[in-house]
Amino acid sequence: MDIQGAAPAPREIDTSGLPMDQAQALVLDELRALTERAEPFAAILLMPAPPEARTPAASASASASGTSTADRVRALKLIRPGLTALCRGLAFVAPADIPAERVAAIHSGEQLWGCPTMVTQDVTAARAWAGARVGD
Repeated sequence: MDIQGAAPAPREIDTSGLPMDQAQALVLDELRALTERAEPFAAILLMPAPPEARTPAASASASASGTSTADRVRALKLIRPGLTALCRGLAFVAPADIPAERVAAIHSGEQLWGCPTMVTQDVTAARAWAGARVGD
């Protein structure tokens, strides 16, 4: 079997055990690294459970981590051209209790991320979808 021309397997990024701000920063860092390789890719993003409540302490913690929402938006804008050119798809594996606004943001797909997206609670379905996208 000739595997020289085989597409790379989708990259799995597991942020499921991290606080949301750290998870978002890790996803952006990983996606930036994938775009810097200048090769087509797909990724499976294992997302964390949403915070139980947005409290002033949680907001202060996010601010103290040094990655504000504005910083993440700027980072996404910087890597978006690479995502548009190279990303064949992002499969988000979300917990059942994901807030509606996060689902809407993920479903905005090409408008936000610059590439096709899908959301599921089934990691097997995410892997199959991302694998098919890389094969395209």
